[in-house]
Amino acid sequence: MKRRSGIKIMGQLIGLVRPLLHVMLAAILLGVAGYLCAIFLTVMAGAGILKLSGLTGGFSLRFLFLCLGAAAILRGILHYGEQACNHYIAFKLLALIRHKVFAALRRLCPAKLDGKDKGNLISILTTDIELLEVFYAHTISPIAIAVLTCLIMEVFFFRYSIPAGIFALCGYVAVGVLIPVWNSRKGAGSGMAFRNEFGELNSFVLDSLRGLDETIQYSCGKERMEELEARSRELNRKQTVMKELEGNQRGLTSLLILFFSFGMLFLCAWMCMEGRMDMEGAFLCTILMMGSFGPVVALSGLSNNLMQTLASGERVLSLLEEEPEIEEVTGKEPSEFGSVECQNLSFAYEEEQILSDYSISIPKGSRIGLHGKSGSGKSTLLKLLMRFYDTDSGSIQIDRREIASINTKDLRDMESYVTQETSLFHDSIANNIAVAKPGASRAEIEEAAKKASLHEFIMSLPNGYDTMVGELGDTLSGGEKQRIGVARAFLHDAPLILLDEPTSNLDSLNESIILRSLKDLGRDKTIVIVSHRESTMAAAEKVYEMSGRVS
Repeated sequence: MKRRSGIKIMGQLIGLVRPLLHVMLAAILLGVAGYLCAIFLTVMAGAGILKLSGLTGGFSLRFLFLCLGAAAILRGILHYGEQACNHYIAFKLLALIRHKVFAALRRLCPAKLDGKDKGNLISILTTDIELLEVFYAHTISPIAIAVLTCLIMEVFFFRYSIPAGIFALCGYVAVGVLIPVWNSRKGAGSGMAFRNEFGELNSFVLDSLRGLDETIQYSCGKERMEELEARSRELNRKQTVMKELEGNQRGLTSLLILFFSFGMLFLCAWMCMEGRMDMEGAFLCTILMMGSFGPVVALSGLSNNLMQTLASGERVLSLLEEEPEIEEVTGKEPSEFGSVECQNLSFAYEEEQILSDYSISIPKGSRIGLHGKSGSGKSTLLKLLMRFYDTDSGSIQIDRREIASINTKDLRDMESYVTQETSLFHDSIANNIAVAKPGASRAEIEEAAKKASLHEFIMSLPNGYDTMVGELGDTLSGGEKQRIGVARAFLHDAPLILLDEPTSNLDSLNESIILRSLKDLGRDKTIVIVSHRESTMAAAEKVYEMSGRVS
């Protein structure tokens, strides 16, 4: 993963606020006004004490009490307004970021999800994006509020004494700048390590849930639980490190606040005794110093969450910036389907060579079978025909045109692909079939189901085609899900049909019905079938034997 500095991450995240800049400015102004009301509550109370003691004239007590009441009420209203603006920005931007992330996944798929760490990806899509709410709602405006509020306070201090103003500025910088920078630098690695470990734990839990039946069957639950506990302990250890940093930061912040508060008291007392400041100024500067740390304390506390937030921001930004393995092609001349020619193909998944100098010719209207042992590259060849990946060398041509120069939409329209594992949505059977052709009529859906030997089964269900399949299709058997995948291919009605083990979960009767449907499609369809079954290969006019994975 690309690593970048915390400042750069914050800069990139802040750049997303541009469309909502007016709301952010409103939040900052409301926040500054709210903190000023809170701070000057103590100042006005101090002025009242001075008034009662006869050390100062000025405003009447009645006026001071009215100002105290108004400041208290305004503090609540302004704080509410600031939080409302910040959360409005946060939730709007989270929706925008989710849209960008899903658009990025659309651009990166299917290679991004092909055998990758899905649990870690789910962690980015959920918790990492959610953590950015802290940044947008509780980080950007507090920084601006703290800076503006401290500048206004400095005007007040310098009005009474230059040394008092310099001392107060040192206090604000120490609490609001030095501590957060120190804590962030010390804990930056811990935040990223925690987020990565959290994502890996998500992956392990997801794998464990998917393999629950096998875990029970082979009595390996104890081992899985021990592994889960070990990973949880490691995650807890990383979290403990972050909690220790947070505790150290809070303790140091409190210590510095006490130091600068009493330091201002002694400084003002000394200047008062030296005749360089009157009693009113010494008293009010001390009260103001003690009561004005609110904005910088909020700024100091940001570093606690900022470690995780910046780590989450980096993970999200890295996903948004990731380059797809395959760029979609648009703007080319429309293509027609014809014969498929694969010449001298070589392909490897990272360091694992799958195909080497492989060639095959698939005439238009033919039914071709690909047979061979596992790992020989049969499924990989279909993915290359779909252009899920580009070849390392060699060429794939459709109607004498390189598929890399064919519009991606045109290529998808001319190919139907049935994978070994059919993915189903938590929706009705009809809508799951209609994925292959949005807007398809019920008659078209039923016709496709009949060709896939699925219609009678669907009609036996209480709600027929409107029956919900459950999450990930768990209410259906493997064979029923597989037949939905075949029905999709029939509904898509593409000239090239790619079938990867289309009958592996079917009994002989349903297999024969589907194979007969494939034969009935006629010479206007080109069919490539991958299968280990000899009975399935009988539907092919010509069978190619693939020798095996290249060593």
